[in-house]
Amino acid sequence: MTSVTKIIDKTVEPIESDLDGWVKQVGNPTMKTWIEYKSEDGSILSGRWEATEGTYHATYGGWEFVHIMAGKAIVTAEGGEPLSLSAGESMVFEKTFVGTWEIIEPVTKHFVLKL
Repeated sequence: MTSVTKIIDKTVEPIESDLDGWVKQVGNPTMKTWIEYKSEDGSILSGRWEATEGTYHATYGGWEFVHIMAGKAIVTAEGGEPLSLSAGESMVFEKTFVGTWEIIEPVTKHFVLKL
């Protein structure tokens, strides 16, 4: 493994199925996930994620940092207030997050996930 990894890596093939813990609630959104970095012990993943319009109910299994590159979404934790995310904004999700991602405009995000 090298000490530096370039993100975005256009040679990585996407995962085109919905992620574990993500269930479609409204519409028929689709997602693609590119895992562009994985730590030697597998505890940290980084890459890119895209989703189309619709709503997912998500149950997280790890801590996540998100930077929105394009699009708009409304994220609502169960029992919490809706939070809008737009291009250029960032957010941290605790591993206990359970709630919805309402994709208003197709979203592209960079993520760092700690399992």
